[in-house]
Amino acid sequence: RVQLVESGGGSVQSGGSLRLSCVVTSEDDFNNYCLAWFRQLPGMRREGIAAADFDGRTTYEDSVKGRFTISRDKSKKTLYLQMDRLKPEDTAIYYCAADDPGGLGYTTPPLAEYHYRDWGQGTQVTVAS
Repeated sequence: RVQLVESGGGSVQSGGSLRLSCVVTSEDDFNNYCLAWFRQLPGMRREGIAAADFDGRTTYEDSVKGRFTISRDKSKKTLYLQMDRLKPEDTAIYYCAADDPGGLGYTTPPLAEYHYRDWGQGTQVTVAS
């Protein structure tokens, strides 16, 4: 199994930036995993917003395209989410997730929650208007 620990959340003014980090600890090769960022707004289900696989392919949810950038650093076993031009509606708890390398296949990095097996504890992002 995989352990994921997020950091980098906080409070920021509308239009500001934050960078989230997620350190991935696993016995398996870091490149074996498709990794993703999800967020959960108050009273809502978790939604996938960005995913990246070892080949460098990425997928973004429409509301964050052009503002958020997902990246991964194998040497640091870390997943990042650079969030720019933040809006109050981005306020949520942000989670990183790792899939099961032996599980469901995909053609592009998926954003569906059921595809991911292991989850971090979440980090709060608050954007003030």
